[in-house]
Amino acid sequence: MLRIGCHLSVAKGYLDMGRTALSIGANTFQFFTRNPRGGSAKAIDPEDVRKFLEFSENNDIKHILAHASYTLNGASADPGVRRFATESMADDLKRMEFTPGNCYNLHPGSHVGQGPEKGIRLVTDMLDSVMEEGQTTTVLLETMAGKGSEIGRTFEELRSIIDGVTMQDRIGVCLDTCHVFDAGYDIVNDLGGVLDEFDDIIGLERLKAIHVNDSVNGAGSHKDRHAKIGEGSIGLEAMVRVINEPRLRRLPFYLETPNELPGYAEEIAVLRSRYAGQ
Repeated sequence: MLRIGCHLSVAKGYLDMGRTALSIGANTFQFFTRNPRGGSAKAIDPEDVRKFLEFSENNDIKHILAHASYTLNGASADPGVRRFATESMADDLKRMEFTPGNCYNLHPGSHVGQGPEKGIRLVTDMLDSVMEEGQTTTVLLETMAGKGSEIGRTFEELRSIIDGVTMQDRIGVCLDTCHVFDAGYDIVNDLGGVLDEFDDIIGLERLKAIHVNDSVNGAGSHKDRHAKIGEGSIGLEAMVRVINEPRLRRLPFYLETPNELPGYAEEIAVLRSRYAGQ
């Protein structure tokens, strides 16, 4: 079964997101834990969560993915920015336990001139300070395009963060197709080779989710501009190979393309129609 969804607004709560996902043919979804450009977070309504968990069980909606705010940067040189990141992530992980057993995705951060080694140490310190024994949520580091001073542009950088985290059983990776392509990994012509490299450096057992996005720019551009499926430099056929790759088929896929709900519904339908072994 193809487990696929898109990014939804949490404005009306979990149950509304579940119903919206079902209405566009999705059986999973991604959402922001708080304002993506700020610090506010919608209060959790336990009754809404209870109804959502019942709804999702009855409608086979699984593997929801929370996405950290874009402003969260545990690698910053500014102690205030790091403190905000730490406090926000700690709160997010507590909130995630209302929907246990899912994943929380974050951009590793930007070292802003300190160098990747220092940035990686700061990110690792943050993760160790907020991840707690007994949590059911797996924290995912997203592969990045490499614009500016982003950390996570290479598999080696992600591995360095993972190696420094104490809770090894609750750390993984979300592979973004636009980002890895823009970072220089040729998933169009050598998907198998890219996955081999990922396995050698990080281990495919740590790959827990895929962001399915086409790219406005070419391989190695380090730009990070998402395109609709089939309308960018990656192309539909390469995306079809991604969702049908035997080593990826078990994973959930999340669209972050520049779409509204009707566009997401169309992309989900197209990818479902090209998925082998429905």
